[in-house]
Amino acid sequence: MKLGFLTAPFPETPLMEVADWAAATGFEVLEIACWPRSSGPTRRYAGTSHIDVANLSQSQAREIVDEIAAKGLAISGLGYYPNPLHPDPGHREEVIGHLKLVIVAAEKMGIPLVNTFMGADGARNQDENLEEAQRVWPEIIAFANDHCRKLTFENCPMLFSYDEWPGGHNIATTPRMWRRILEKWSDTVGLNFDPSHLILQMIDIGRFLKEFGPHVRHYQAKDLMIDRDGLYERGIMSMGMGWQVPRIPGLGDVDWSVVHGELYRAGYEGDCIIEHEDRRFEGTDEKVKQGFLIARDVLRPYCH
Repeated sequence: MKLGFLTAPFPETPLMEVADWAAATGFEVLEIACWPRSSGPTRRYAGTSHIDVANLSQSQAREIVDEIAAKGLAISGLGYYPNPLHPDPGHREEVIGHLKLVIVAAEKMGIPLVNTFMGADGARNQDENLEEAQRVWPEIIAFANDHCRKLTFENCPMLFSYDEWPGGHNIATTPRMWRRILEKWSDTVGLNFDPSHLILQMIDIGRFLKEFGPHVRHYQAKDLMIDRDGLYERGIMSMGMGWQVPRIPGLGDVDWSVVHGELYRAGYEGDCIIEHEDRRFEGTDEKVKQGFLIARDVLRPYCH
């Protein structure tokens, strides 16, 4: 298991500079953020475009892979986390179109995984969203299969702000929904597992991995702290508003020995990718790096 990180928290830093720092500080692998190139506002922890997939030539793709390999690093996957089930048809078409460009870029680069969200319309319930997913996703999955890439869906409920409340913007979150997703699409898709989202939903991490561990194709290490005072004030029906605090691994409530124990038991042979969403360690590249180094030291003993 190689240890690395998602490049999203370095939106203004060129990819190769990020790679140089990663290699110099003992990281081994990167998940590369591939949002569209744009100048408008973006969602927090989104919008980073370390590869311009819309204009990526075959020779450029090979150059990126070779340059990263020359630094002693590997690439775990390409990451793009939009909402392909967004209720606005124009926005939905835009994000699906870019997702396909990411899939093509992964093929050019020889990277097997594209990591994303299944999405949801926050105004609909989960069953309604699953019906819409069964209409929208077969064509996208077929496109990925045609390009010999595998899609992995992160289990994030997308409930971090009031514009995502109350329903969230992703349905691939709970055991009930993952059973139905796997029943429909089986091994043509995989789970991009982030244990912090189970802390938020109060789902047993060990039990979840015992059931779904064999379907984990990519693993993002992010922590989450429950603010007990915030929970007391607002209650669980606030769906995390005011009491969920994303943290760097080691500073929250995830038991990493359980996570890695169950992943190894399930036969997971992929990488451990740190995902940085901790406000305490953001604002400058140096603060982001500090957070990643803390997480590195927490997770290193588990990654072999």
